[in-house]
Amino acid sequence: MMQLYVETKQQNPDCILMYRVGDFFEMFFEDAVTASRELELTLTGKACGMEERAPMCGVPFHAVDAYITRLVGKGYKVAVCDQVEDPKLAKGLVKREIVRIVTPGTNMDMQSLEESRNNYLFSVFYGPGSSGIAVSDISTGDFYVTEVDTSRKLLDEIMKYAPSEIICNDAFEMSGLDLADLRERLGIAIYPLDSHYFEENTAKRTLLEHFRVSSLIGLGIDDFKSGTVAAGALLCYLYDTQKNDLSNLTTLTPYLANRYMLLDSATRRNLELTETLREKQKRGSLLWVLDKTKTAMGARLLHQFIEQPLVDADAIRARLDALDTLNRNGVDRDELREYLSPVYDMERLLTRISYKTANPRDLIAFRNSLRMFAPIRSTLAGIDSENAELLRIREQIGSFDGLLDTLDRSIEEEPPVTIREGSIIKPGFDPDIDRLRTAKTQGKTWLMELEAADRERTGIRNLKIKYNKVFGYYFDVTNSFKDKVPEDYIRKQTLTGSERYTTPRLKELEDTILNAEDKLNALEYDAFCSVRDGIAAHMEEIQRSAKAIALLDVYCSLALTAERCHYVKPSINEKGVIQIKNGRHPVVERMLSGDFVANDTLLDNRKRAISIITGPNMAGKSTYMRQTALISLMAQIGSFVPADSADICVVDRIFTRVGASDDLGSGQSTFMVEMNEVSNILRNATPNSLIILDEIGRGTSTYDGLSIAWAVIEHISNKKFLGAKTLFATHYHELTELEGKMDNVNNYCVAVKENGDDIVFLRKIIKGGADRSYGIQVAKLAGLPDLVVDRAKEILASLVDSDITEKVQRIAPAPSAAREKVPHYDEVDLNQMTLFDTKRDEDVLAELRDVDIPNLTPMDALNTLYRLQNELKNRWG
Repeated sequence: MMQLYVETKQQNPDCILMYRVGDFFEMFFEDAVTASRELELTLTGKACGMEERAPMCGVPFHAVDAYITRLVGKGYKVAVCDQVEDPKLAKGLVKREIVRIVTPGTNMDMQSLEESRNNYLFSVFYGPGSSGIAVSDISTGDFYVTEVDTSRKLLDEIMKYAPSEIICNDAFEMSGLDLADLRERLGIAIYPLDSHYFEENTAKRTLLEHFRVSSLIGLGIDDFKSGTVAAGALLCYLYDTQKNDLSNLTTLTPYLANRYMLLDSATRRNLELTETLREKQKRGSLLWVLDKTKTAMGARLLHQFIEQPLVDADAIRARLDALDTLNRNGVDRDELREYLSPVYDMERLLTRISYKTANPRDLIAFRNSLRMFAPIRSTLAGIDSENAELLRIREQIGSFDGLLDTLDRSIEEEPPVTIREGSIIKPGFDPDIDRLRTAKTQGKTWLMELEAADRERTGIRNLKIKYNKVFGYYFDVTNSFKDKVPEDYIRKQTLTGSERYTTPRLKELEDTILNAEDKLNALEYDAFCSVRDGIAAHMEEIQRSAKAIALLDVYCSLALTAERCHYVKPSINEKGVIQIKNGRHPVVERMLSGDFVANDTLLDNRKRAISIITGPNMAGKSTYMRQTALISLMAQIGSFVPADSADICVVDRIFTRVGASDDLGSGQSTFMVEMNEVSNILRNATPNSLIILDEIGRGTSTYDGLSIAWAVIEHISNKKFLGAKTLFATHYHELTELEGKMDNVNNYCVAVKENGDDIVFLRKIIKGGADRSYGIQVAKLAGLPDLVVDRAKEILASLVDSDITEKVQRIAPAPSAAREKVPHYDEVDLNQMTLFDTKRDEDVLAELRDVDIPNLTPMDALNTLYRLQNELKNRWG
C-alpha cells in the first residue's frame, strides 16, 4: 500500500495527497507534517518497512470536505485518492485512484461556497496583441469566453469576476500586472500551467469533443482565436482535476468585453457596489439596497448585474419594461415571489447530480423546486403578455411533469443523507425492493407458515425449522419420523438422534431472509442512481429553466425595491445627456434616520460637460457625486432609480477618484496613488464616459496641487483630448475662475447657513462657487480643543494677505491657436503648452453690454459682477 502511495504522490507532487485507508483519509511524510500544522491534527507515525516510522495524520472520511476546504483556503492543492472498488469484493489490495484534485476554483464543498456569489476559475492565454480569457463556475455550469487587447482591460475583467483562482500561460508573468497584489491583497491563487495546455490544436479538439460540435462556428467562437485557447486550456484543466465528464458544462457563452460598462477596481471600491469600502460588508452597499431576491441563483445573478451594467440601450429598456410590467401587476409579482421562495439552488444541485455526489435530500430539494415551475408559468401567463422579456422567461421555464412524477414516486419524503444504507425508495416504486423489504420484516412469519404447512403435508408432528451459522436454515426431523420424509427433502447433516434437511422453498427463503438487508440496500442504491441519472439526462433543459427562474427573481427583486423605495423608471436617451431631478443616494437615504436632501444633476457633452463643485468638508459633495454615478449605473443595470425623474444616457465607463491612502506595500505615497488613478482615467476615458473626481492635487503643495487640478480640468474639457462628462469636487476655490473661460465648465457649491462661527450644512447643491472652505468650523465640530481652533483663526487671518487667488486670477486658459495641432496624449509636450491666458478689455465690455439685468437673480448678479471684476484684475494686475 505504501508503495502505491509513493507512486501516486510522485504523479501529483504539487498536491497534498489524502489517501483513503479504511474509514480515514491519511496523509504521510511531508504532507502529514504540513497538514498536521495547518489543520491542528495530531502527528503520529506508521511503520512501513523503513528504518524510521513515516510521519502520518488523518481525518475521518465523512468529514473530509471540511478539512479539504481549510487546506484549499490556505493556498494548497489537495488530491483525493479514494477506494474505487468494494473492499468486500477486492482480492488483495483495494484498488485506489485519484478521484479529484481540489483547488480554490474547483472546490465543490457546498458548505464553504457563498450562496450569493459565484466561485470563478479564470483562464488567461496572454499574448502581446490579444489575450484570451475563459471563465467558469463549475458549481453552476457557467462558462464564458472573450478577448481583450490590453493589460489594463485584462485587469478590468479580473476585477469584474473576482475569481478565486487564475490559471495562465507563462507569458502572463510578463503582462505588467501586479501578480503579487492579486495574490496577497485579493487572495487569488495563480497557477501557471505547462505549455501543452495552451496548444491551439489541443484546445480546439477538447472544445469540439466536449460540446459535440464539428466546428468552432457551432460554438460561436470562431473569431476568438486566443479566447479559444484559453477556453480549451480551462476545460483540459477541469478534466485533469475533476476526473469526470463535466456534463454540467453544457454551453460556452462568448461575449465582447465592450458589451458591458467597464468598471475598474477603484470605481468598484469607491462606489461600494457589492461591499463597503472599510468593513467589506454587504450592508451599506448598493447590492444590499437592491437585493430582495428569494433564491441563491437570483442573488448571484443580481451580483452579476451590478458588476456588469449594460451599454446596449435596447437591452436596458427591455429590463426596465419588465420591471414596469411587474409593478403594474403588483399582486401577481408578490405571488411569484411566494412561488420563488421554495426554489433551492438548482444550478448547484444540478452540478452535484452530474458529479454523482447528490444525496437523497438533494433530490427532495430538487423535486420541491420543480413543483414551483407550473404555478410560476401560470402566474406569468396572467401578466401582461405584451412584455417580450417576461414572455421569453415563461417560454424558457420548461415542464418536467414526467421527471416530477418519478421523483414523487421514488424518493422518501424524509430520506437519510447517506445513499448506501437504505430507507431511500418509497414502497411501490420497485417490486424487487418491495419484496426484499417485506422479507426483511416478515421473514419469521414466512418460516412459521412454511413449517406449519410442511408439518401438515408430511405428517411429522415435531417437524421444526431451525438455524445455525454453519448450515443456515434447515428442517429438523427426529429418527422416529425418518420414514415420513418426502422425496423433495435434501439431507444436509446427520446427527445421532435426528436428520437435518432442506428444500428448494426453504433454500429460497433462506437466501431472501439472510441477504435481504444487503440486497435491499444495494437495490435502493441502484434505484436512487437511476433516478439521479434520469435528472442528469435533462441537464441542459433544466439549466435553461433555472437561469430563467434566476432572471425572474432578479426582476421581481428590483421591481419590489423600486416600489418600496419610491424609485422611478428612467428614460434612456442617446443624446449624451444625464438629467436627474431630485436625485437621492440609494444607500445613504436607507441608512439615514431623517430625510435625505435631494439634488438635481445636469450633464451633457456641450455646455454642461464639467461641474466644479466647491464647499466645505462634510457638506455632501462626495455623496452628491457618488449618487450621480450610482443612478447612472442603476439605470444601466435595468433598475429604477432614486429620483423624481431621470433621463440617462448610456456611458461606456464610470471612473471615480475619491480619497486615497498610502500603499506602503508597493512604496507609493498617497499622492502617488492619487496620480496613478488620475493617469488611468485620463488615458482610458472616452467622450462617452462619466468621471467623478474628488479633491485632485491635495496630496502635495498648494501651488503644485492647484496647477495639476487646473491642468486636469483643461484636458478633460477639451473635446480634442477628451470632453467627458465630469463632476469635479475641490477646495481650490481658484478653479471657479474656469467658468466663463471654458465654455463647458460650470460652478456649483453646497449651500451653507452661517450663524456667527457656527455653520449648518444644508446639503443642497446650488449654482455658483464657494469662496471659503469652513475648515476651521468643521474642525470645531469635530471637537478640536478651543485653543487650537482659536490659534488656527489667527493663522488664517495672517495668511489671507498672501492668498494665491489674486495670482491665479491673472491666468486664463491657453488660446485656441495654441491647440490647433492636437498630438496623441502620450506625445503632448507640456513645456510647449500654455495652460493659462487672459481676456481683453473689449471682451469684458462686450459681455457687460449683453448682460440681461432684469432677468438676473440677486445671486447671479453678484456672481456676474464678481467674475467681470476679476477678469479686469487679471488684465491689469
